[in-house]
Amino acid sequence: MTLCGSQDDLERYERVFAAYFGAGERARHEASAPPLSRLRLLVRDAAESRTTSADDEGPPTTSLAGSAEVLRHRDVAELDAVEREQLRRLLAVFALRGETRRSARRRPARRGDVDPRRTVRELLRRGGEPARLCRHRRTERPRRVVLLVDVSGSMAPYADALLRFAHAAARGPRTEVFTIGTRLTRVTRELSHRDPDLAMRAVAAAVPDWRGGTRLGVLLREFLNRWGQRGTARGAVVVVLSDGWERGDPEVLAAQMRRLRRLAHRVIWANPRRARPGYTPLAAGMAAALPSVDTFVDGHSLAALESLAAVVRGADRA
Repeated sequence: MTLCGSQDDLERYERVFAAYFGAGERARHEASAPPLSRLRLLVRDAAESRTTSADDEGPPTTSLAGSAEVLRHRDVAELDAVEREQLRRLLAVFALRGETRRSARRRPARRGDVDPRRTVRELLRRGGEPARLCRHRRTERPRRVVLLVDVSGSMAPYADALLRFAHAAARGPRTEVFTIGTRLTRVTRELSHRDPDLAMRAVAAAVPDWRGGTRLGVLLREFLNRWGQRGTARGAVVVVLSDGWERGDPEVLAAQMRRLRRLAHRVIWANPRRARPGYTPLAAGMAAALPSVDTFVDGHSLAALESLAAVVRGADRA
């Protein structure tokens, strides 16, 4: 109060006091707090230290990449439990789509054939005045892919990997998957589960002939009678994943393969045993089927399945 000359100076004094000492309090608070740039440096250093310590504890990135590259070329039948789990994770992010084909539908385009209807409508809209010609062209869509996976006893070391490959393929909208052994089983619905492990459990419950015999000719005839003539195989890319061991009459298989070849756009056979040194298709079933096969590829490793996906996509024809 000694600084105020009258009652009117009290309000002015309170404002000056609050402005001066309030600013000082904020200045002292800011002086006690570390600068923002320093906080950022501390956070960055802590993150780098955690990353460095994590890198020191685990294998380096180059070694992980190198092990994955080695695994890509390993035969699935020779993998241990840890390597099979790593293979499953790699197959979970796989993708497969069929070779494209030109459909009957057309869409507007800058280049292509003249669209007479749209051109006439444009002229009428302009009252007969000259207008730019409207054009259209045919759209492209992927062909249907049909996978026939052998789950017989001779294919037991490869069945899980091939079915997980089929699960990745079944994520596409135009893919059908069947298992063949002693029976023909459609497993497209079971493989529609997003989780690969759930899909494998569903397939295991649906397929009654795990590790049984092989009746390729009879089952292929059943597939063509029930599904092929109805359009599933017509114009599709059909992939048979089998070692070609046939317990039935090879002539039946040969006749049904010729029938399949006439229906399908392309027939691909993936044999896991083809990559073995000195392999020749001497098995009666494989020898009977080969004349009707467009492309004969390996199917023993992740790299082989990647090549198979490229063949299905039509990359070998490009």
